[in-house]
Amino acid sequence: MPIASYYGTGRRKKSVARVYLVPGTGSITVNRRDIDSYFGLETLKLIIRQPLEITGSSGKFDVRINVFGGGFTGQAGAIRHGISRALLQADSDFRPVLKKAGFLTRDPRMKERKKYGLKGARRAPQFSKR
Repeated sequence: MPIASYYGTGRRKKSVARVYLVPGTGSITVNRRDIDSYFGLETLKLIIRQPLEITGSSGKFDVRINVFGGGFTGQAGAIRHGISRALLQADSDFRPVLKKAGFLTRDPRMKERKKYGLKGARRAPQFSKR
C-alpha cells in the first residue's frame, strides 16, 4: 500500500519551493540538508514552522523541500506558502486557520524593473544646473 504524500508549491519574490509532506516524525529537509544546516537564522526557521505549529501538526509530518531562486528570506516565505498548500491537501479543515493567518495568500510584491533614462527602478541621475 502506498504511503500518503501531499504536495504544495510555494512562491515568494524569485523563489519557488516544492514541498512534500509525508506522515512521519516531524523532520524538515531542505535541498537534501537538515533545516538547521541550510538556514542559519532562527527567525527563518520559525517562519517555516509557522503553518505546522498553527495547525498542530508539527510532529505528524516529515517535510521534504526543494527550493531554488532568490535569497534566504524569499525562500523561507516560499516554503511557508508551500507547506500551507500541502497541509490543505492533507486536511481541508485547516483552511480557515491558515487563511486567517495569511499563509495561503501569495505575496505579490516583486522587484520593480529598471527604466531607461534612470539609474535604477526609480533612482534618477544626479541633477546639475550646469
